[in-house]
Amino acid sequence: MKHASPRSSRSSSKGYVLGRARFAKISAIEGIKMTRAMEADLEEFDRKGLSAEDRRRVIGRKYGKAR
Repeated sequence: MKHASPRSSRSSSKGYVLGRARFAKISAIEGIKMTRAMEADLEEFDRKGLSAEDRRRVIGRKYGKAR
């Protein structure tokens, strides 16, 4: 008899994190492609070691709509 694998104790409300490669594949199916400038931004974030919060802040300032 097979035993059920134990489930993670993490809450499902936190969602699921996609890697950059997987996100690019899904986006390609939807007809969305990152520009070279966007790719350069992500590479710069990696080089600088920015946190997720810092990345969101920079992206919001650069690509977000003015309120």
